Amino acid sequence: MPVPRKMLQVPPGALRRNQLSKIARREFVRRAGRWAGTAALAPSLPGLAACTGRAVASGAAAAGTGYGPLRPAGPELALPDGFSYAVLGVEGQPMSDGRPTPRAHDGMGLFPVSDDVVRLVRNHEDQDPPGVAVPLVSPELAYDPLAGGGTTTLEVRIEADGSPTLLRDFVSAGGTLINCAGGTTPWRSWLTCEETTFGRGRGWSVPHGYVFEVPADADEPVAAEPIREMGRFVHEAIAVDPATGFVYETEDYNRRAGFYRFRPHVPGSLRDGGALEMLAVRDAPQVDLRTDQRPGEWRGVEWVPIENPDPPDAERRATTVWEEGYEAGGARFSRLEGCWHADRSIYFHATNGGDAQLGQVWRYVPEEEALALVFESPSEDVLAGPDNLTVSPRGGILICEDNSGATHLRGLSPAGEIFSFARNLLNSREFAGACFSPDGRTLFINIQGDTISMGPGNLGLTLAIWGPWERGPL
Repeated sequence: MPVPRKMLQVPPGALRRNQLSKIARREFVRRAGRWAGTAALAPSLPGLAACTGRAVASGAAAAGTGYGPLRPAGPELALPDGFSYAVLGVEGQPMSDGRPTPRAHDGMGLFPVSDDVVRLVRNHEDQDPPGVAVPLVSPELAYDPLAGGGTTTLEVRIEADGSPTLLRDFVSAGGTLINCAGGTTPWRSWLTCEETTFGRGRGWSVPHGYVFEVPADADEPVAAEPIREMGRFVHEAIAVDPATGFVYETEDYNRRAGFYRFRPHVPGSLRDGGALEMLAVRDAPQVDLRTDQRPGEWRGVEWVPIENPDPPDAERRATTVWEEGYEAGGARFSRLEGCWHADRSIYFHATNGGDAQLGQVWRYVPEEEALALVFESPSEDVLAGPDNLTVSPRGGILICEDNSGATHLRGLSPAGEIFSFARNLLNSREFAGACFSPDGRTLFINIQGDTISMGPGNLGLTLAIWGPWERGPL
């Protein structure tokens, strides 16, 4: 059923504090249109919700062929015929700044520099404990000089055939902990998110569990400063609606996860503060969306306020923020991870949601304040543990699978067909950080590797994939 169109509803008083002038509002709208670029729209995606329910019910979802069978294209990946890849940024490899490439490659965002040059800002989900972790930056730039997580930036030229040439790479932020998915902003920054609420009780020098902003155009490490009003919880990913500047956030906690939005007082300036809220389903307070959901069924939503986004007891109870929202009527998900803006919508994953506990894909439409389940996995052969996601310029969803067995990149077409696009041949470590170049010629992707120094030796690495995308829905 199509979503009925209506005017965007802004809660009374939503922008009262630090009220924007009319000139500032016009400037933000003008900039947002420029920032949105090619990633803002994927007009074929609305058909997903209508047809996915039939695909899952009939088992047809498992039959998708996409780009054809996968064959080894090298030691790291199996890909469809005609596709090639190159390896960039291997863990331990010296970077342009002389530092070794950090471990645990995770979320990643792309920023155009010119017609053929892009920048990638990449998270590193280092989980080494205090005293073992190796900081990426000097103490004066680190949020926590004991923590080994942070971000690196890669500048890449994309050749005419879609193949990449790495121009330079360097550390861009450090002193953070367990940096997971994150997301890009339309004003050319990367929001890197901590997937933990550990703090002094675990030996760290400061509390953790925050969002940090890294300018995409920075040519050297920046000081890491937490944006506390965006919440202290087990963060995963973010996506920004360029029409409003609202930031949507996912929470990766099993059985107790919320979908949040941050309404900044000044769109595009997150450090000026704002209001954190949690999604609730209208007329269904505390609804449980983990199971028993029907794909294609639209629900009206509203938002409940989080009065204390930075609770002091979050280290002891990682779900403190969620508990406040849930008590006010917020909705319950399980392990929300990837999050992406496209087609005037926010798409996000529940990694172990669904009746089979194998994953759900949700779509939220801000202009309509409407939510629908657009895909739910019925079996491991179809999809197991969707994590990061991206939407291609051609209008298909690419899903990074996080599964203890064989790990795949899965494609989900606008017609509701799911198919395997790539398989990790190295190990069972997850895919992460998927993002397409603006013209859709090149896909950048990470294989995470070990998140601790005492791991079995799986190296994190970044890859670029190119080939005949026009043959299929990606």
